[in-house]
Amino acid sequence: MPEHHTVAEAFREAFRCHPAGVAVITADPGDQPVAMTVSSLISVSGSPPTIAFSLSARSRSTATVLQAETVVIHMLRYPDLELARLGATPGADRFGPGIAWTRLPTGEPRYTNVSTWFRARISGTLAVEGATLVAAELLEGATADLAAPERESLVYLDRRWHRLREDSSGVASLALLDEEYRDVFR
Repeated sequence: MPEHHTVAEAFREAFRCHPAGVAVITADPGDQPVAMTVSSLISVSGSPPTIAFSLSARSRSTATVLQAETVVIHMLRYPDLELARLGATPGADRFGPGIAWTRLPTGEPRYTNVSTWFRARISGTLAVEGATLVAAELLEGATADLAAPERESLVYLDRRWHRLREDSSGVASLALLDEEYRDVFR
């Protein structure tokens, strides 16, 4: 086991090796829509349905998301990999030509090709050094009816994208999606 000189180094190493699901958060407080990829989405409560996620202070989209009263959480699957990369790329046009999105009747931007999504009202925030933790209550949404979710999951691990694969005995394991690709999402 490697020895770390500081708690911060041990923390970074531990979370580099901690797999996480991938989501894209969209919002528009009235100026323009923004989107950002997150791997910090967690469930908080089932009643009322509440989630939380962390927004990096380094992201240019964070301030805009925090100005919004509501957001849309898109829970990504393997077919949504390009959207995950788009939301993680600084300066990318996340709502330009060729991007399938619309506005919900309530005004929030939603990516139409993502089958699992929720509109949520921000119910609280907690600013910490370098980030803001956001809690939000789910208001509406839709989920995918996946026959084999283990084949469709998108996982972020070691600064790379992975998907689950099932071997011949039915055991799921991670498969690296692109050996050469290390994304900019950190």
